[in-house]
Amino acid sequence: YILYVPFETEDESESGIVYAWIGSKAALEEAKLIQDIAEDIFNNPWVSLQVLNEGEEPENFFWVALGGRKPYDTDATFMEYTRLFRCSNEKGYFTVAEKCSDFCQDDLADDDIMILDNGEQVFLWLGARCSEVEIKLAYKSAQHMRIKQPDRSRKLFLTLKNKESKRFTKCFHGWSEHKKPPE
Repeated sequence: YILYVPFETEDESESGIVYAWIGSKAALEEAKLIQDIAEDIFNNPWVSLQVLNEGEEPENFFWVALGGRKPYDTDATFMEYTRLFRCSNEKGYFTVAEKCSDFCQDDLADDDIMILDNGEQVFLWLGARCSEVEIKLAYKSAQHMRIKQPDRSRKLFLTLKNKESKRFTKCFHGWSEHKKPPE
């Protein structure tokens, strides 16, 4: 992750600290890439770049800028199994198609229903403009996915657009509240 903590200055020039935060399970290539990206974006003599490994965060600026230190998930193995499917009847017949493996929040189609399977839970996400037919057929598809693994029972969760739970949003790279329209 990259965290920019700006300093207020009288002349309103851009200055501050940029933290390139490296998770304990990050690959070496990822750690180098995030450092290179931070250097490219914040190439300014008045902005200091600090690379931090997980667990070495300073209390003063880093955690204060994030609103204080709070517990966070340290296990992300579910990401290895997470899959996103789009359910649609736009072609006149119902289809369930897997999205690319590197999906993001923008892949949630407002006029369809999405099924998110993270290996532990199955989520049925309803777009604001999905049809009743899609809801019924997607529900049956999600039920089938939920019971597909007989060795462990998985719960099915209903998720509405703009009402997504933390359990749901953590499965997406860079989920942002800023993408939600004002209510």
